[in-house]
Amino acid sequence: MRLVVASGNKGKLREIAEILKDYDVVSMQAAGFAGDVEETGKTFEENALIKARAVCKALNLPALADDSGLCVDALGGAPGVYSARFCGRHGDDAANNRLLLEKLQNVPDGERGAYFESCVAVCFPDGREVTASGRTYGKILHRAEGEGGFGYDPLFESEELGKSFGLASAEEKNAVSHRGKALRALAEKLKEL
Repeated sequence: MRLVVASGNKGKLREIAEILKDYDVVSMQAAGFAGDVEETGKTFEENALIKARAVCKALNLPALADDSGLCVDALGGAPGVYSARFCGRHGDDAANNRLLLEKLQNVPDGERGAYFESCVAVCFPDGREVTASGRTYGKILHRAEGEGGFGYDPLFESEELGKSFGLASAEEKNAVSHRGKALRALAEKLKEL
């Protein structure tokens, strides 16, 4: 089955294709969707459904969307659904990371807990919708470690891996990540359709 991914984020596309190997995963741009979908939801699930519904409706094809973000305990769960635009501009990873470190500069090690959360949604032209979520826990480091991954990955030390996602291989990250957990749960639900 072809799944059109409602995202232009190359890192997300790569991870989704690596995890959902049984599907023909294509970007929305490659499938002919050139627009942008405004994320107006208050939760990851709402945003994932908004994006998947828009692309599914426009292309009349099954569409998959992920909405995910970093939730930091010391910041009351922020940046949360605003993770990609934390600094005020969408997708500026370097500025988002600088702002996060700035906001946590006086927060001690024991209070730097955080988790990544992901919700993935698939919408079908016949109206069916399937969602799944995943979380991975860890802490925010005082400085970036590693060049791998994208977004906040070099600042997030995974509890399960004992190192930053920036130092992890794609296989290591996908095995424990929020998106990996959500996509594997989604794949199980899709088998039941």
